[in-house]
Parts: sequence; structure tokens; C-alpha cells
Amino acid sequence: MSKFLNELKLTKQDLMINGEKVETDNYAPLYSPYSGEEITQIAMADKALTLQAVDAAYHARGVMAKMPAYQRAEILEKVVVLLKLRADEAAEIISRESAKPIAFAKGEVARTIETYKFSAEEAKRIHGETIPFDAATGGVGRIGYTVREPIGVIGAITPFNFPMNLVAHKVGPAIAAGNTIVLKPASQTPLSALFIAELFEEAGLPAGVLNVVTGPGGIVGDAIVEDDRVRMVTFTGSPSVGIGIRNKAGLKKTTLELGSNSALIIDKDINIDEIIDRCIMGAFSNQGQVCISLQRVYAHEDVYGEFVAKFTEAAKGLKIGDPLDPDTYISALISKGEAERVLGWIEETKDSDATITAGGKLQGGILEPTIITDADHSLKLSCQEAFAPIVVVNKVRSVEEAIEQVNDSRFGLQAGIYTNNVKNALYASRELHVGGVMINDVPTFRVDQMPYGGVKESGTGREGIKYAIEEMTELKLVVWNQN
Repeated sequence: MSKFLNELKLTKQDLMINGEKVETDNYAPLYSPYSGEEITQIAMADKALTLQAVDAAYHARGVMAKMPAYQRAEILEKVVVLLKLRADEAAEIISRESAKPIAFAKGEVARTIETYKFSAEEAKRIHGETIPFDAATGGVGRIGYTVREPIGVIGAITPFNFPMNLVAHKVGPAIAAGNTIVLKPASQTPLSALFIAELFEEAGLPAGVLNVVTGPGGIVGDAIVEDDRVRMVTFTGSPSVGIGIRNKAGLKKTTLELGSNSALIIDKDINIDEIIDRCIMGAFSNQGQVCISLQRVYAHEDVYGEFVAKFTEAAKGLKIGDPLDPDTYISALISKGEAERVLGWIEETKDSDATITAGGKLQGGILEPTIITDADHSLKLSCQEAFAPIVVVNKVRSVEEAIEQVNDSRFGLQAGIYTNNVKNALYASRELHVGGVMINDVPTFRVDQMPYGGVKESGTGREGIKYAIEEMTELKLVVWNQN
């Protein structure tokens, strides 16, 4: 066990404000979602301490705004080096606090390293453009250009499912752009954020630039969102919370990455054997607790039977158990309450024509990978976000019918289609009402430099370092009159 993890049991985990650890009056136990054992005690901030963190970020904003791009890039590069050295430790932290199987936790750490690397590179590429003023009769004799300036204090609220990489998607571009941050990590997964804050301190980030405030969302989150000194809120989580943030944020900028029930279309000309492993990953990695997890499959009637049979067989072969076992593919959901919710949704299907071909029950407290066929669209498993290892597979007669089914959703984050027909691929890319269309891949595909975000109730704004920096800066126009 690593030094950081050894210290967890011996010390309480304090807030990180203005470069210092800050104690609170109240601490709450953090339990393992898998074993139920207590991992450590986490500080519970109140409104006053949250405002203290905002105050620290507000006063540090001038330091960051004036810091040259190469220095911001150097700090981010140092974090990359430090995280590479402690990658195994970081993966174990993720696995212990979230029950993410260690193989997937290591993958998350690798992506986090890339995300900070991209942030370091993009810090050097923040630029504006020149404007041809003489294109207008009134603009003759003038030259002008745009510059991008840091927005100031950014409030970042992150989820439990990628506790290190989704922190990186907010902290990395914020620092690259010269902003300061008040970060509220998910209550179940604060350790990843506190670990990263230590690395940034070691890398030389000035005090007050990154502040980590743990505690209840209704207290800490609301204080961040409602403070006028916070100029932008970036949030990943549920639609209901995201809508509440939007309502409270006023004229602040908001980037909201919300829910989804991502879908995949399988055309009639596809070799099913070639896509099963990819579909298993898309549906069941991280217990399906992925915003773009494959939740709905619409398979052409010519391949439907073969797909269901082979997909079911593969799902039944996945190893369930301890997240720290390198062979484990499926472990516990983030809480017992989540498991009970999903079991209720599965029970709802038993009063319909749907068929459970795999899973559907708990095994040692862990929800088995579950496949349900012939599910009516009105069932919660079809129309809401499951955030669990559950997939609905339905039969369609054409790609056009499948696209109608995919679009019949409150959400629109990403969708995928497997097809060898160029016309069908182009038609899908044009007609699918989502933020990203994956041709010949599952909707669960993401690399960290691509623009990522959705439409409808899947949110507003885009992540992906370059695109996040655009959200986290203000465009200023400068015009010189030469007349």
C-alpha cells in the first residue's frame, strides 16, 4: 500500500485552501463501495469555509493572469512527470474510493496524464486573430485584433465516475488559460482530487490557485455557484443538479456535462464477431457508470439474433469481484442505494414483454452485467439514464427506424453506428441529434483532446482542452485608429 494510502487511515483529510490544509469542525467517514470498510475521515466544509476558498482564488487571480504561458505550461508538465512516477498509487486511490476495477483505474490515470499534457501544450496556443477592418467602408484606416483573457475564478464541481480525469478536464484547461479554481469533488471520491492538489503544490502552483473544498453539495456547491466572484461554473453530473446550477448561476458562464442513455445502431452488413468485445467494453466498463456508456442497442433484424446470443455469452463470462483484483471486470456500484434503484428498474421490466437474457440480479452485492431485449421505450431502462451495467437490445428493420428510436430521447450526448454502407453512415452522421457521432464504433469512445458535450438534456458547452479553454476565457477586441 502506498504512503498516501497508509496515511489515510492515520490522518483526517482536510480542505486545501490557499495552499494550506484547513481543518473543519466536522468530518465524515468515507467507506469503500465494495467492502464497506472505512477508508478515512473527510472534512465537511460549511459555507464560511467555502467562501474562504473563493476568497483565496479571487486574490490569486491576478498572479495567474500575469503568469507567462510558458510558466503555466511548465507547471502542468511537472504534474505530468509527478503523476507518471506515482501512477500505480493514483490508480489504487481511484479503485479504493470508487470500486472501479484496477485495470480501468490504471486506464483512467493514463488518460489523466494525457489530459494534463494536452493542457500544457494548449497553454502555449491561446491566441486571437486579426480583423480586416477595411472590409467595411467605415473601417478604413483601422487595424484590429482579438486576444483571449482569463475569466478569473472558476467553480468546478466533479462527479465520482472518473474522479481523477474529470477533475483534470476542469483543472487542466483552467490553469492553462490563467484562471484560478475552487474545486468541489464528489462526496464519495474526494481522495483523487486531494491527491492531485498535492501534486500541483509540489509542481510549484502558486497558493490559492487550486482550492479543494469537500462537503455536501447543497452547502459547498451552492456557495460556489451563488458567489459573484466566481465567473464560471463547470459541472459534470445529473441533469436535475445541472438545471439547478443553471438557474442559480445568473450571468455566469456555465459548462454542463449532464446525462445520457447513449445508443448504438448495428446495420445488417456487420460481422458480429468483430464488434462484441468493443460492445462489452462500451456497456460494462466501470460498471456502466460512464456518461457515454452503451445503454441502448438497435440491431437490424438480419443480425439481431446472432448479436443477442454472442453479446449475452460474452457478458456472462465477465469476472465479478474485488476491484483491486487485476482480473475483475465488474465490481460494486458507487452505493447500495444505486444498486437498489437499478434493481427496481429491472423489476419493472418483468411486467412487460421484455426478456432478461443475462444478469438482472446481485452477486455478492454486485450487480451482474445485465442484458434486456424487447424493452418498451417507456421503461425507465430505456428512456432514463441507468448509470449501471445494463443494456437494452431491440430489433429494427432499417437504419432509418433505428435513428428515429435513438433520437426519441431527452438526451443527446453521443451515439454510434456500425455499418459498411457509406450512405447509411453519412445519413446517420447527419440525422442523429447528438453532440458526437461515432462511425463504426460504440458511443463510449472518447479521447481527451476531442470536443465533448451534448445537446438537449445532455448539457451545454464543450470539454476537450482546446474547447474548454475557449469557454474559460473572454474574447477581447482591440482596435487601432490610424487616421
